[in-house]
Amino acid sequence: MNASNTRDRILDSLQDILIGEGYSGVTLEAVARAASVSKGGLLYHFPSKAAMLTGLIERLSALAEEEFREAREGPEGVVRVFLRTSLPQSPEERELYWAVIAALRGREDMPEEATRRVQYLFSHWGELLHDELTDPVLAEIILRAGDGLYMAAIAGLPQPEPALTQEMIDRLVEASDKVRRPR
Repeated sequence: MNASNTRDRILDSLQDILIGEGYSGVTLEAVARAASVSKGGLLYHFPSKAAMLTGLIERLSALAEEEFREAREGPEGVVRVFLRTSLPQSPEERELYWAVIAALRGREDMPEEATRRVQYLFSHWGELLHDELTDPVLAEIILRAGDGLYMAAIAGLPQPEPALTQEMIDRLVEASDKVRRPR
């Protein structure tokens, strides 16, 4: 098995533990056991719990960067991609992001660089929205609506009916189309 596969297996195991048990279940031993590697093998790839969490955030960051690219270059535009991705696509995604946010709040094992990276991921959407729209107030409304949808979903708060959520998204998209900068 190559190092990349082992590293991915460790991060997959970390993700599974975060989803299944929450941040409190994350120990080097538990992750090594779940990944079927020795503790020494885990430490070779990730010398600390902080390094594992940073690795997971880097993985999530790569996915977010793909969404940013799609938003900037794809036919949908920033507003549509942002609002679409503001709704977690699976219970696992919801649980994973909730666990990462919980880990960030604890800050015990989270390096400052990882915290800054997550902050960038959230703030970059705002930059993209403001770049795409000529109306800064509407850009902020869309940003806060999307963040609110996302945070409510990952926190397990009551959600509006899907049809109402779609109507809300459609109205924001319609308003944004009127003030969208030409590409």
